Amino acid sequence: MSHPTLLGIAGSLRKQSSNRCLIREATRLFGAANFVDGDLNLPLYDGDNEDADGIPATVQVLADQIAAADAVVISTPEYNKGLSGVLKNALDWVSRTDGRPWAGKPVAVMSAAAGRAGGVSAQMTLRACMVAFRPRILQGPEVHLANSSNEFDQNGHLKNEIYVKTLSELMTTLRAEIGR
Repeated sequence: MSHPTLLGIAGSLRKQSSNRCLIREATRLFGAANFVDGDLNLPLYDGDNEDADGIPATVQVLADQIAAADAVVISTPEYNKGLSGVLKNALDWVSRTDGRPWAGKPVAVMSAAAGRAGGVSAQMTLRACMVAFRPRILQGPEVHLANSSNEFDQNGHLKNEIYVKTLSELMTTLRAEIGR
C-alpha cells in the first residue's frame, strides 16, 4: 500500500500542543500517506444525553475516521499521571458507536509531556483503556518525549536525533504492521 490513510489523534485540544507537533513529525517520518487529523472537541459523555439524542455527529465522524484509517497514531499528554480527559472522553464516546472501529486496527501510541518521564504513566493508562477495543497496539519502540515544549525547532521538527531515530523506527514498524 503506497499511500495508506493515517489518522492522527492528539490528546490535547490546543492547536500547537507538543502532542500535535509530535503527530505531525511522526507523519512526516512515516512517509507517503493520506493524513487525517482526528478532532477530539466532543461533548462530554453523558448517558442521559445519548439516550435522548443518540450519538453526536462529531463522535460519529471520529468513529468513521478510525474505521476508515489503515492505521492510527495517538499522542497523549500526561495530566496527573494519566491520559488527558479529552482523550478518555473520546475513547468512551467511540466505544458507544456501532461497528467496533478499533478492532484489529494498527495503533502507534506515543506521548509528549513537560515532565522528565515524557508521559510514561499516560501511555500505560492509554494502553490499558484501549485493551477492550482490541486494536493491534504496537509494543515499541516507545516514544516518551520529555520536556516536550523545548524539543521542536522552528520548522516543527524534533531537534534530538535520538527522538528522531526512535520515532522513525516506530513509524517504520507501523507501516509494516499495516501490510500484515
